[in-house]
Amino acid sequence: MASLSLEEISTQLESPNLRDRMVALANLRHVSPDDAVPLIKKVLDDESLQLRSMAIFALGIKPTPECYSILVRILENDPDYGIRADAAGALGYLGDARAFEVLSRAFYEDTDWLVRFSAAVSLGNIKDPRAHQILIQALDSKEVVLQQAAISALGEIQDIESVDQILRFAQSDDWLVRQRLAEALGNLPTPKSVSALKYLEKDNHFNVAEAARIGLKKLEEMGNQA
Repeated sequence: MASLSLEEISTQLESPNLRDRMVALANLRHVSPDDAVPLIKKVLDDESLQLRSMAIFALGIKPTPECYSILVRILENDPDYGIRADAAGALGYLGDARAFEVLSRAFYEDTDWLVRFSAAVSLGNIKDPRAHQILIQALDSKEVVLQQAAISALGEIQDIESVDQILRFAQSDDWLVRQRLAEALGNLPTPKSVSALKYLEKDNHFNVAEAARIGLKKLEEMGNQA
């Protein structure tokens, strides 16, 4: 498929045909952020939720100074929880430390678990150690996916203090929780992490055992560098 010019993309984004608009948005992949963002903005309020979702994701990977405020506005005001969750996720891609307050608020105040899940993942992506308290609280969530997100994020922010709290998931019935734990422990160099990973290495689920093996290798390499 030949790449379209900016003018062609711009025209196609106004097509009444959804497929045309989606193809045009996909064509922005190879366009610089400064050229792409004004065009992405044309479809941020599109009638198609799928296209809006693609546009919001695009703002996260085509960062300009404007993207942050656009995503914050969507996260705080959009009536659709899926779109709010997309905005929370895109803020994580931006990796902007200013997003800490906004994501924290979304985690505490949004009524939908999907938005809270996205906020927790993004708090890990922006690697802000201030997220400690929120993520520890998320470990007690009734939603297993929120527990998974919190465990992963605590690993991402290399929160050594959280090791005792996350170790209680070593015997979770959910293998994905155990896998997330093994992955997180690989970022948390403590003697307890090593013991837990040796235990998880014997897990009867291949993915968990493999994640534990990789985690032990990472910790060993960190130790060698120390």
